[in-house]
Amino acid sequence: MSRNIAVGIDIGTYQIKVVVAEQIHEDDKTYPRILGTGFVESKGLRHGYITNISEVSRGLRLALNQAEKTSGIQIKRAYVSIGSIGLSGIISNGLVMISRADSEITALDTQKSIDVAREEIPPALSQNRRIIYEIPIKYKVDGKEVMGNHPLGMKSVKLEVRALFITCLEHHLKDLVEAVEETGVEVIDIVAAPIAASFVTLSKTQRVAGCVLANIGSETVSIVVFEDNKPVSLEVFPIGSTDITNDIALGLRIPLEEAENIKLGSITSTNYPKKKLDEIVSARLSDMFELIDAHLKKIGKNGLLPAGIIITGGGSSLASIEDFARSSLKLPSKIAHIIFPEKEKGKIKDAFFAVALGLCIWGWNEDEDSTGRLIMGSPVKIFSAVKDWLRPFLP
Repeated sequence: MSRNIAVGIDIGTYQIKVVVAEQIHEDDKTYPRILGTGFVESKGLRHGYITNISEVSRGLRLALNQAEKTSGIQIKRAYVSIGSIGLSGIISNGLVMISRADSEITALDTQKSIDVAREEIPPALSQNRRIIYEIPIKYKVDGKEVMGNHPLGMKSVKLEVRALFITCLEHHLKDLVEAVEETGVEVIDIVAAPIAASFVTLSKTQRVAGCVLANIGSETVSIVVFEDNKPVSLEVFPIGSTDITNDIALGLRIPLEEAENIKLGSITSTNYPKKKLDEIVSARLSDMFELIDAHLKKIGKNGLLPAGIIITGGGSSLASIEDFARSSLKLPSKIAHIIFPEKEKGKIKDAFFAVALGLCIWGWNEDEDSTGRLIMGSPVKIFSAVKDWLRPFLP
């Protein structure tokens, strides 16, 4: 029997991470077994997007070599995340008349409604952007909301859809694919980093009740909002934990390396007034959570997500960030942990590899199910078109 092995590549501003995982079926359960990992410090990125393709490819080769050595698997193809500023979710609505004489809704009608919603996106929002996948959030038949995931088989005169389109800047996507394929690895699919992380850090209960997953990275904060088991909004902000380091360095007039160690708690010197340090960190955290709160207000979800905010990324290790998020957003708050079988948890460091592992989960869910493709619609088809568009630019 052939092994079902997937590889996830997470290229972040601070680190490049690779996970090689195998899908295991045991006792009527399916879970990922980590075969190997690799990670190196990133170079050639700014706010999540690539500024130097050669430097990124060089670092990725090192991470791939580590993962190949620890897993014993030669990496030829992989799923890759994108999480740069410019990654964004756009909500749009589409309405179509039912095509069949008996008024029964078919898959053709649902796709037409999504196509219309895509066409309704204002040019100002779509210029220089590429849709990497589309997610139907809500359907209405003759003005009445459909209870369930789809309206197939129902009868009506008209069908409406409210859809979320995940987009990224075209040149960011081109540079990302080129950097990966320069190492000799084929890109199978591109996945938004916040979505990938959600596969292994959020439970179905949290996604159904309503929650926001916030990834506090080095130079970006990315969020994805879930409700009724579907992502309903996604955004990336150009602020991150490095800004806290810079603020500490300026405020205390110390080298950046020392400021980073103080931020992470590895230096607890009494030479610096704790009150001033707390004020510096709190001011920047306020900026971050004000951006998140403003976005939640924009989509009408502030204070209305029962499962609260779940925090991941390097910034989640900051002391008291959980309490700060709770008081700022008026929501339950917790630090993300990978939802994983106990015997496998020791093979990865908490949520450190969440995005890369989530990419592997994405890869296994070729068919529609509750954790993957049903939520995402038809990303493979869309990414195929993206690769066709990119081909003239690739070596």
